[in-house]
Amino acid sequence: HPKAGTIEFRGRRIEQLPPHEIVKLGIAMVPEGRRLFPKLTVLENLQVGNYLPENRPQRASFLAEVFSLFPRLYERRSQLAQTLSGGESQMLAVGRALMSNPRLLAMDEPSLGLAPNLVDTLFDTVQKLNAQGRTILIVEQHVSQALEIADRAYLLENGSVVLEGTGVEMLGDEHVKKAYL
Repeated sequence: HPKAGTIEFRGRRIEQLPPHEIVKLGIAMVPEGRRLFPKLTVLENLQVGNYLPENRPQRASFLAEVFSLFPRLYERRSQLAQTLSGGESQMLAVGRALMSNPRLLAMDEPSLGLAPNLVDTLFDTVQKLNAQGRTILIVEQHVSQALEIADRAYLLENGSVVLEGTGVEMLGDEHVKKAYL
């Protein structure tokens, strides 16, 4: 909950809504640190993301979409989440969020702890999801890669927006270059 101000999504205030109501409106979160259910299998973790009654009839098609994006998850579907590598865990966290069929996918530090080649794969996946019509909000430490794919970017310092523009504009900004690139 914000200390001040409001949060709106599609014209509706959401800052006081419980999480399940926010998911119902079409927002899903990939949290920093992934926050998987370690004692559940890959498939069970994905099913947890599809808990809304109105989405259950499409569970099979949502699973097919996740498995087509992340074939490795299909191979590991019976494995416990705690046995996955960092990259596989991140795939599962993204897949679980996609199981609610979100309009807006919020990702907090999705590349944290990933090997460089997996960071590239992650950003490729983000671009695919965006090309499918999903809006994606990313808070990310890999500034240059995030800006390369961003339609809009906002630079926050001490909790305030100090700069905004397209990803390309931000990549060319001297302040951004000196401080973050």
